[in-house]
Amino acid sequence: MIRPIKSIRLPALLLALCLLAGCAGSPARPASGSARYQVALVAKSTKTDFWKAVFVGAEAAATEYNLDLTITGPETEEDYETQNEMIAEAVENGAQALVFSAIDFDANAPAIEAAAGQGVEIVVIDSAVNSENVATYIGTDNYSAGKMAAEAALEGVPGTLRVGIVNYDINSANGQDRERGAVDAFVQSGRSEIVATIHTLAEANSARLDTLAMLREHPEINVLLAFNEPTSVGAAQAVQEMHLANALFMVAFDSNPVTIDALQDGAVDAMVIQNTYEMGYFGVQSAYRLLSGQGGGVEKNVATATRVVNRDNLFALDSQKVLFPVS
Repeated sequence: MIRPIKSIRLPALLLALCLLAGCAGSPARPASGSARYQVALVAKSTKTDFWKAVFVGAEAAATEYNLDLTITGPETEEDYETQNEMIAEAVENGAQALVFSAIDFDANAPAIEAAAGQGVEIVVIDSAVNSENVATYIGTDNYSAGKMAAEAALEGVPGTLRVGIVNYDINSANGQDRERGAVDAFVQSGRSEIVATIHTLAEANSARLDTLAMLREHPEINVLLAFNEPTSVGAAQAVQEMHLANALFMVAFDSNPVTIDALQDGAVDAMVIQNTYEMGYFGVQSAYRLLSGQGGGVEKNVATATRVVNRDNLFALDSQKVLFPVS
């Protein structure tokens, strides 16, 4: 079930973390045939299509393995403090495993360390956290996905590429890995220039306004990359608002009705689509294996599938499956 956000003040969080750190021990394991394992999924947000698809996969695994799964996440993908509060609350409520995606690589680490100190198993999906206590990471190879985005632009645009990049929180590991992969591919091409890079809020309207400002300041941009669902939605809206569909090549990330429509209309030219269902399913499955003594079968890193969708393959069955994973 997806629980609403609770408003907890920072001092309460610090107290909870201190209590956790001072009461080391392992959570009780259910006896055979009795209570179900308690798993908490703490996402970056509960609002986007990306996360809704992750939750479908997570709930499918919870049903298959008979787990008690709770799902929480902040309103926006900027609010790491609320994420930390949710981690502390999940542990207080008896979570034996956490499936987690970090908004902030470093700032989320103390809460994860405190949970691990209580014997909670830590599974990370989508975006990494700075902790040695992570049992497994499950998600996109984000560096390679960034390269895929750049390669789609390089294939679609002849001559010199003048690139604008729309990224989100500079402390989010997956966004930074995608940017590094893209920049490396552009540099290696020998025919690309990074004209401007912005780090906006992971929220569509903020991304739209910041992209409009960037495109007005740098009218020479002929390639635009955005690295997650909200920034892609906002950037696509900016391209439409400025009537630049024929003047630049845009590569978006993740599936959303706005960007899918923009792909058909020409404002977006390619989309890098992650397998969100797999992240949720394998994340919860790994939590079960760790809790049930099958941790030897859990790999340290599991790369989920990524696909480039463009107008040529938009209606192919494989593309439709990744674009609409919960339909």
